[in-house]
Amino acid sequence: MNMTCITTTFLADGREILYFDDAGTAERAPESLTDHRELPVRPDPGQLRFDALSREWVAVAAHRQSRTHLPPADRCPICPTTPANLTEIPAPDYDVAVFENRFPSLGPATSELPAALAWGTSTPAVGRCEVVAFTPEHTGSFADLGWRRTRTVIDAWAHRTEALSALPGIRQVFPFENRGAEIGVTLHHPHGQIYAYPYVTPRAAVLAAAAGAYFDASDGTATLAASVLQAERSDGSRMVLEGEHFSAYVPFAARWPLEVHLVPHRQVPDLAALSGAERDELAHLYPDLLRRFDALYPTPTPYIAAWHQAPLETEMRRAGQLHLQLTSPRRAADKLKYLAGSEAAMGAFINDITPESVAARLREVGSEVASEVASDVAGTTAGTATRTTTHTATRTTLTPEGAPA
Repeated sequence: MNMTCITTTFLADGREILYFDDAGTAERAPESLTDHRELPVRPDPGQLRFDALSREWVAVAAHRQSRTHLPPADRCPICPTTPANLTEIPAPDYDVAVFENRFPSLGPATSELPAALAWGTSTPAVGRCEVVAFTPEHTGSFADLGWRRTRTVIDAWAHRTEALSALPGIRQVFPFENRGAEIGVTLHHPHGQIYAYPYVTPRAAVLAAAAGAYFDASDGTATLAASVLQAERSDGSRMVLEGEHFSAYVPFAARWPLEVHLVPHRQVPDLAALSGAERDELAHLYPDLLRRFDALYPTPTPYIAAWHQAPLETEMRRAGQLHLQLTSPRRAADKLKYLAGSEAAMGAFINDITPESVAARLREVGSEVASEVASDVAGTTAGTATRTTTHTATRTTLTPEGAPA
């Protein structure tokens, strides 16, 4: 059986780091995992401040002003460590690495938020922020990873979703990737992030309320996500691709010039709940969508890949549904959509492009990326698993369904 292997250890300042290695990778030498840097003590956390007008939490993280910003390749902090560049990832090579952010918006402590909320309520910014380095290569993109590495990243997302969900006070886990300087990335190296919030975010709360109301109205016999997917598949004009376990469409009321939702056919609350077969197919379809975005224009398309997972509140998970929201502000080869008055102030979106035309174009460029997808399929191997050892590091092994062995 093929297995994604996990090795867990700690950086010089006490932050946790996990190595997720592709199937068949040799066990890591303990000496290669030691962080030889002399790091300062971790800074005090920022603040969470309660906005009494909207009843939303706002993170204030002034310490992030000093975080690394677009360093040259030879000073990249998430490349493998070399004698000339001691990085956040001490090993001389890796497949996928996940570690606690050195400049977090939330955390490192986790706990419950205050129960009494009013104007002036603040609390330490509890929660967790992690960085996911997709590859040791400094250049490239997620779409270039290949099937096996993509499958390893999916296992990493699933593992961290389950682990972070179990931390005290965590209410929502959000994996995402910001791609491109136009989106505001601070590192060119292909990477994503995971936020574990101590509250349900405003957008997740809106989606959960709509899903819960629909579920209740059907007496628990139908979910909103499944009904919308069925309607989109029946209509067909906004469908982008369909697989055995997932389908992707441009939503009827898309907010962004480029927006695609990738939805599992089975109701699952989060990435951790995906089966081995679902993860296998996702490792094909997700890069396919990214390639289609890049095929639209002569230069790479900036995007935000947002994995919406059901919040951890019991009532919100009944009808909750995992889905990817892939968006880009790019409305033409040389034009971006900016959130101005209506969107930024009122939350009322205005889209300059019809969803149907975007879907048609994404279907058209699908043939241009088909050969790349076919080459990925050749690398497919069924089943994935996680194993455990101990020194200062812990090595784990995943079963085909993604659960710890």
